[in-house]
Amino acid sequence: MRTPRVYLPDAQQAGSELPLPGEAARHLTKVLRLEPGHPVVAFNGHGGEFAGRLGGTAKQPTVTLESFHTHERESPLATELWAGLSKGEKFDWVVQKATELGASVIRPVATGRSVRRLDAAKAAKNRDRWMRIAASACEQCGRNRLPAIAPVAALDAALAEQGGPGLVLDETGAPPTHAAGDAPLRLLVGPEGGLTPEEIAAAEAAGFTRTALGPRTLRTETAAVAALAWAQTVWGDFPVGTADTP
Repeated sequence: MRTPRVYLPDAQQAGSELPLPGEAARHLTKVLRLEPGHPVVAFNGHGGEFAGRLGGTAKQPTVTLESFHTHERESPLATELWAGLSKGEKFDWVVQKATELGASVIRPVATGRSVRRLDAAKAAKNRDRWMRIAASACEQCGRNRLPAIAPVAALDAALAEQGGPGLVLDETGAPPTHAAGDAPLRLLVGPEGGLTPEEIAAAEAAGFTRTALGPRTLRTETAAVAALAWAQTVWGDFPVGTADTP
């Protein structure tokens, strides 16, 4: 069994003993049935990881941090996924898979065809859940840096504030290319109903290029994962040398 990993935001110094948060404690002691002394890996989400061991009691398990290692598993390609708000579990799934695929920023955007509508309180609550989902995905995939989860914003506001080179997925677009230098690669994916023509035009005016991933119409969650996987293969983790590299 692979050494279990646990996200501990307070992990800062070797030799310290930290309590396990509830969900991690349940998973390690109840699901995996690990005993005190079992090795674990702890990370704080800002880079590197600690080798550690379980301790404490069954009711109050802890992790003792033993040594720090500067292991990094980030992609050389910084990617920002701008994802149109989709229904509940769909967007949760996008956050999980985008984290596994190395997205450095996940930006939820409200668009004209977004079925899901969130007021300020619900948006903040959902963002907290998405951050937990991202942390759990990092535990699973080996990342030691959590992606940033941006607050929910209207697409027009996001474009006005964070516009720049990027790719907006649209069936009428050309095959993707990218030559953004050191700038992050921004990928804009619409919600279930897609982006409106006006939103695509606004994205183009802000510096995005219309891009198609193939002749088939993809669901919003499929499009997000396909775009990230494609970008990582061509320009990121395993560049194939068939397109411009950043």
